[in-house]
Amino acid sequence: QVQLVESGGGSVQAGGSLRLSCVYSGYTYSATFMGWFRRAPGMQREGVAAISPGGTGSRTFYADSVEGRFTVSRDDAKNTVYLQMNSLKPEDTAMYYCAQGPRTVCIGVYTTYGQGTQVTVSS
Repeated sequence: QVQLVESGGGSVQAGGSLRLSCVYSGYTYSATFMGWFRRAPGMQREGVAAISPGGTGSRTFYADSVEGRFTVSRDDAKNTVYLQMNSLKPEDTAMYYCAQGPRTVCIGVYTTYGQGTQVTVSS
């Protein structure tokens, strides 16, 4: 059974940074696409980042809204994926979820996702 556990959320002022982590278990981690999406109250789910398998050769994908500010990375030795979020804005406030699946992760279609971690950015 696949499990994803996120951590690292919190409250920060605009312009600040946070790093989210997600530990994955239950399948061959190194072979799966990983991603992050977010959901703000009253808003649709938004995929923000994805990363392909491949270790140091992994490809990354970002939503336009976070391009240049967020960085997704993975450490296959630790079964962990990260989302480094810099220059945070109030509109980044949302529950952030870690997700996994086949390459459809890159277009926001996931097989499994975690419980989420809250990110709140104040102005």
